[in-house]
Amino acid sequence: MTTPVDNHDALLTPSEVATLFRVDPKTVTRWAKAGKLSSIRTLGGHRRYRESEVRELLAGVPRQNGADD
Repeated sequence: MTTPVDNHDALLTPSEVATLFRVDPKTVTRWAKAGKLSSIRTLGGHRRYRESEVRELLAGVPRQNGADD
C-alpha cells in the first residue's frame, strides 16, 4: 500500500527497518504487501517506509484500520 509523503518524516529503506525489527528485509516487504506497514515507492520502484510509522509499530502502537486508504 502506498501513501503520500509527509515532508517532515524521514524515509527508511527496507534494510533499515529490518535492522530495527531484527528481521530479514524480505519480511519487511511482506509486511508492506500484507498492509501491516505502509510503503512509499520511489521513482525507481523501491519501497521506503515512514520513520514515524515504523517507530509506532516498534512501540506497539496499533494502526487504525483504513487510516492510509
